[in-house]
Amino acid sequence: MKLTAKGEATRARILDATAGYLRSETAGAVTLDDVLAASHTSKGQLFHYFPGGKAELLLAVARLEAERVLDDQRPYLDELDSWDSWSNWRTALLARYRAQGAQCPLASLMDQVGSVDGAAEVATALLENWQAHVRRGIRRMQEGGAVSQALDADRTAAAFIAGIQGGVTVLRTTGSTDHLEVMLDFLLAHLRDTSSSRAA
Repeated sequence: MKLTAKGEATRARILDATAGYLRSETAGAVTLDDVLAASHTSKGQLFHYFPGGKAELLLAVARLEAERVLDDQRPYLDELDSWDSWSNWRTALLARYRAQGAQCPLASLMDQVGSVDGAAEVATALLENWQAHVRRGIRRMQEGGAVSQALDADRTAAAFIAGIQGGVTVLRTTGSTDHLEVMLDFLLAHLRDTSSSRAA
């Protein structure tokens, strides 16, 4: 469905309002009435922009939240070409999850739309994109001589993403980022230990 500029703005408003509601600490299992109240939208208007109803809307919000996961790490995630940039990325990542705490909007959304067509693809695309950024950063460090060429950039990037996800899972249970911080420090130390040059 091709939308006018006004239609695009209305659709974006509904998405942002729903995402904002889901980011609130009081949000639980989301009902259609919750969405309508949060976005100040009529049922007819919501189904105009999201014919599939709540499931389609929540899937669209999941895509939006997935983009925000990476946006919150920028510009550092795009500039992993020095030890300072890796340190800045670590700081930004931890700040994001400390601010988020045990409430994870994307995880909550995926719990609610996990059986909807396209839900798995949203999560998979996020992890693949995230891993590609980290892999690109490792290769930049290798090209600059700061990390050994013998290091497997693909496997190391995968370890970062798996470690981050594990740390976030513990965070959701305990409310603490301690495990996430330990994992990041461990993998960054591993990168430094493989350095062919100690220059930053």
